[in-house]
This record gives sequence, C-alpha cells and structure tokens, in this order.
Amino acid sequence: MAHLHVTDLSYAHPGGDALFHDVTFKLGAGRHAGLVGANGVGKSTLLRILSGELESGAGDVSAGGRILAMPQDVGTGEGTIRELLLMGAPPRTRRAGLALLACERDLAAGDEDAGVRLGELIGEWSDLGGYELEGRWDAVCRRIARAGLSEIGDRPAVTLSGGERKRLVLELLLTSDAPILLLDEPDNFLDIPAKRWLEGALRATRKTILLISHDRELLAAATDTIVTLEAGGAWVHDGSYATYAEARAKRQKRFGDALAQWNEEEKRLRELVRIFKERARYSPDLAKRASAFETRHKRFVAEGPPPAPVTEQVINVRLVGGDSARKVVTLDKVTIDGLVRPFSDEIHFGERVGLIGPNGSGKTHVMGLLGGGEAPADGRVVLGPRVSPGLFTQLNRREDFAGRTLADIVEERTGAYETAMRGLARYRLQDAAARKVETLSGGQRARLEILCLELEGHNLLLLDEPTDNLDVESCEALEQALDGFAGTVVAVSHDRAFLRRLDRFLLLDHDGRVTGLPDVRSALEALGAEA
Repeated sequence: MAHLHVTDLSYAHPGGDALFHDVTFKLGAGRHAGLVGANGVGKSTLLRILSGELESGAGDVSAGGRILAMPQDVGTGEGTIRELLLMGAPPRTRRAGLALLACERDLAAGDEDAGVRLGELIGEWSDLGGYELEGRWDAVCRRIARAGLSEIGDRPAVTLSGGERKRLVLELLLTSDAPILLLDEPDNFLDIPAKRWLEGALRATRKTILLISHDRELLAAATDTIVTLEAGGAWVHDGSYATYAEARAKRQKRFGDALAQWNEEEKRLRELVRIFKERARYSPDLAKRASAFETRHKRFVAEGPPPAPVTEQVINVRLVGGDSARKVVTLDKVTIDGLVRPFSDEIHFGERVGLIGPNGSGKTHVMGLLGGGEAPADGRVVLGPRVSPGLFTQLNRREDFAGRTLADIVEERTGAYETAMRGLARYRLQDAAARKVETLSGGQRARLEILCLELEGHNLLLLDEPTDNLDVESCEALEQALDGFAGTVVAVSHDRAFLRRLDRFLLLDHDGRVTGLPDVRSALEALGAEA
C-alpha cells in the first residue's frame, strides 16, 4: 500500500541550529495532504528528506512504494526541456535517457568514441520504452507549450514560462507509475485554468500526495488532510483546508486551557508543600505529609507541562505610500513584440489593478515596462509627477541582494543597524539577519522584498505574484496592509483570494489582445473560475 510514515524526524542545517525535530505523522494510501507552516520552518527541506535527496539528523521514513518529487524551482537550472521531462521517468529509464543525451553532446563536440557508445545507448533506450515515452512527451509539449518535442526538446528549460514548466512535469508525474508524489508548490506560476485543472487532477488521482501550497482555495479544494509543520513537531488535521482554521483555533485553545490547568495544579501543590512544611515545625506528625506533598510536587514538575499554544508567526507590514499625481501611469499604444498588441490605458491614484491572463501572455513584461526596467517595442509608458514605482519580483531574486546578508540589505535602507533589526523582527526575519539571501526559503525572500519596498517608501507598488511564496498568515497580513496603503497597486496574480481584493483588471491573452474588465466577477468568469 502506498503509505507514507514519518517518525521522530529531525534536521539541522550543517553546522547550524536545528530546523525542526520530533516530526511524526502518517498518511494512508490515497490520502492527499497539504503541508503547511510558517515560512522558513522547513517544509521544502522535509520534502527533500522524504524524497531521499537529504539525510535527516534522526528519525525514520517508511514509504509503501516509489516516490517521485517535484521541487519548488523545477526547471530553473541549466538543463534542457528533455532533461526536465525525464523527471517523471522510472529510475533506470531516466539514467539511460541522461546518458544518451550526454553521449549526443560528446559526439557533437568531436569525441570519436561517442559514436560506438551512442549505438549501445540507443538500443538500451529503445528496450526500456524510451521512444514510446517520447511519444507521450510530444503530446504533452504540443498541448502545453504549443510546439512538438522535436522543436523544443533541446532548448533550455528556462526558456519556458514557469507555468509551462510546472504543467509539463505535473502531467508526467500524475500519469507515472509512482504511487507517491511529493509536490513543492506545484501551483506557483500556474494560471487559474491550470490551477483548476490541477485541483481536478489531484482529486481524481489515487496516488498518495503530500504537497506544499499557499493557495488557500487550492488547499480547500484538493486536500483531505492538512499536516502542520512546526519547529517542535507536526500535527495532523484530518480534513481539508476549508475546516483547518477552526481546527487550529480549537487546538490552540485546548493547549492553552491544558497549560493553564497545569500551572494552577503546580501552584496548588507548591502551596501545599509550603503549608505542611510550616505546620511540621510545630507538629512532627505532619512531617510525613509534608514530605509526601513535596515528592508529589517534584514528580509533577519533572513530568513537565503540556505543550503550549504555538506562537503565531504573523508579520507586521507597514506599507504607508504617499501622494502622487492623480494620473499615475499613462499607457499609450504600448506594444511588446510577439506578446502584446497595441493597447492604451490610464491608471489613477489609489486604484488596485490586476494583470491577469494565461501563462506566457506577457504580464511580467508589462510589469517591467511600468517599473522602467524595459522599453516597449512601440508606444509610450509615462509615469505621472511624484510617482515612485517599486517592483516585487516574481522569483524574489534581485541582483542587488545577491551575496549580501539581510542585515546589510535592510541597514542600507534604514541607515542604522538597530532600526534594521527592528524591521527584520516585524517580518520574523531577525534570526536570519546574518545569513545571506541565497540561504533563505522562497517565503523568507518574499518577506524581505516586501520589507524593502516598505522601507523605500514607494507610492506605486508593482507586485508580480506576491503571494506565491508567502505562508497563508503572511498573505493575509499583506492583503490587510494593502487595504490601508495610501498609493496605487498593480499586481499580477493567479491567487483567487488575492484577486478578490482588487478593483479592476487588464486581461492579456495569447493572441496579444488586452481587454479591460471592470470587476472581479467578470475577471474570474473570463479566466474560467467561479466568481
């Protein structure tokens, strides 16, 4: 049976502090579990341990079948699309495919011996069903990337959009013979129709699945179990995310009540020890009772208190903004070659505008135009007086952050170390102050980027997929901060809960057209989602 059992699992960074310990949970065959927890608590690390990529410090993992895993940053390395597609192949077939590709590269580089090896590898690839597999790949590529395997197979995987990479791998994993899947943020970069496809595919599959996601609606629609990872362990909610908040609140209250009762009992026993010791000074007959109460109190304290309620890791966002001209951005017959036909629009102060549409339709390019980092092929983008744009990047990888510590980055914006540390503390990043950005989780990098936008004081926020890597509590904190932000917001998002906070929308389609939509109902209907 395709079970997944985790017992007393612990992990610490090499030479560093413990990330989590005593993690125990069980998933029965066919369960679809969401793994949730605060940014930086170790969710991605846990999946890497379960897949065998990392070794745990202690504990055991038992799996009732082969595991396939999809990392959060799938396809962002130096490999080709063919190498990306091999992720879903059985181990022996994958090894043969990688060897075949390496041999073909050697032959192209002039290695005379590669020709002999190539013939042997082609035979092995054929015997393992590699060419039948390529037929599947071709169909998936045509459906998702709108081009056949022979056209795009040797291209770098990074030339596909993030959503296209995720869809390719997800389709192959979900149709593989592996009974257990570990999916790290499979919905990131997926447009809304693709998210709805994923929700349906997850509900339909009989595989055992453990997935990380911060999309509240996907978790509610596609999971039947929620595993919460905390530094001191894990707990399981035997239901979907739709009922998780209520279950978590009840658990917190139960732990709080139990701890309060323990404290009251400890106080009562301590007072009895004091009273009977005092009385024993005048009545030796009470000395035995005083000794008994003291032994009982010591045993009670030695057993320790029950678990305390978990401290909520909510960030404190203070996006202030500032005044600008009424006309914040003017887009005049703006064109992006191969992506966007000429379109015009005006964005006014205080508006919340969403850029929506399928993957690869040019939304991130439009954000680059608004931020001044790119120029249109034709037309004009004009910012109004006193407009200060600040861009939240899609991958949370800013060049000016590279190789630097969090304290250094934030102090550059505050002018004082103490002020920088207070800012990091508001975003629950103080413990990572001395670490370099590259060591952070995706959610921690996203928090850092929002903090920097706050400190820089922009009044036009350009948010490219702002909720993708944030944990749910941080998403909600950001949404509340944007409600009170005195400025203008333009956001790219496929998060339906986030889209409901915006005023109006620009729909970018694959044919290059840009269509204005007046409200969230019409936007969600245009995207094929329930309004």
